Amino acid sequence: MLENYKVLLWDFDGVIMDSMPIRSNGFGTVLQDYPAIQVKQLMDFHNLNGGLSRYVKFRYFFETIRGETITEEEIQALANSFSEIMLSSLINSELLITDSLSFIELNATGYEMHIVSGSDGTELNKICDALGLTKFFKTINGSPTPKKELVNLLLKEYAYEKKDVILIGDSINDFEAADFNLIKFAGYNNVGLSDLGCGYINSFDPLKVSLNSN
Repeated sequence: MLENYKVLLWDFDGVIMDSMPIRSNGFGTVLQDYPAIQVKQLMDFHNLNGGLSRYVKFRYFFETIRGETITEEEIQALANSFSEIMLSSLINSELLITDSLSFIELNATGYEMHIVSGSDGTELNKICDALGLTKFFKTINGSPTPKKELVNLLLKEYAYEKKDVILIGDSINDFEAADFNLIKFAGYNNVGLSDLGCGYINSFDPLKVSLNSN
């Protein structure tokens, strides 16, 4: 299926790196002084919306769960604390998903590849640099810019034909970003997405794809 495309847009967390448990622990650490039941509500939101940025999730925690106002400065301070925790934990090659990474390494010259992630862009670039991943990607992009906008900006900047582009992700937010920008989507590492997009990637080694009719 992927041979029909020229450009692969990759989500990062859960697709290239098995980082979601660590990110979940990070939210718990940053918000440890707040009621556990409220933090649990945030964890539920986080697990359902893996592709959303920490900025959105911290705002959701305070405005929706706690019913409080929070300033951009306060959100940035929380995000900075979160990033420090992430950098100390995620620069770890053992967390990389061998299945997808092997495909990326073998096919880096056959496609134009970009990362479009809900993770903080600065933090993500540091992680990819430290783990030797940067060389495989034309660009590495993350929050605070929303993923829908990241994809839109890439399509415009590189003048890609939408028919040549597919986004590979593990969350409903990834599908929504692809759908919003009228490009194809393939789910991976989340069987709940198997009926969305043009196909579901069961494995990259060898490439096993369940094709959808849409």
